[in-house]
Amino acid sequence: MTDEQLIQEIISGNTLAFKTLMEKYRERVFHVAMGFVHLKEDAEDLTQEVFIKVYLSLSTFNHHSEFSTWLYRLTINTCINFVNRNRGKRFLQSIEDVWQSAFGQHDNEKSPLEKIEVSERNLLIKQAIDSLPAKQRSAFVLSKYEDLSQKEVAAIMNITEGAVEQLLQRAKNNLRKKLGPSIGN
Repeated sequence: MTDEQLIQEIISGNTLAFKTLMEKYRERVFHVAMGFVHLKEDAEDLTQEVFIKVYLSLSTFNHHSEFSTWLYRLTINTCINFVNRNRGKRFLQSIEDVWQSAFGQHDNEKSPLEKIEVSERNLLIKQAIDSLPAKQRSAFVLSKYEDLSQKEVAAIMNITEGAVEQLLQRAKNNLRKKLGPSIGN
């Protein structure tokens, strides 16, 4: 069944069709959310929030673009709003993650010092991605986490492919500047 057919079924009240649509796109939405929040629990919550929004607003989908494009836009906007609302909470959670990975029971092969170093490096990378301007971050997440082409990213972000290329280049440059001294690149 195509997305168009599923959408018509959902609008007609077929909840099984919505479950099918959700199963088809859940992993993609989750990966985009992970690119923004980096925490599995938050990404799961955002995925659920996105699908609630999809269900409530599916009748407004105008079919001028692919459903997946509309869904990615909705996902990105939901993630950006979440990040903006939860900046303080995320910083404290990042500190807790470093502590937990260093002294938790996850990885018995590394010493506590090695665990702290890995956690700190990962935290720096997450913070660098989080600090990118919204458009750069969106293009970066869609390109690198979702492995979408520049053409697909352009359609989702409603910009030209050239603009996507510029955003990705700026994102890479910003990440190099922020991470170069910290991780030796």
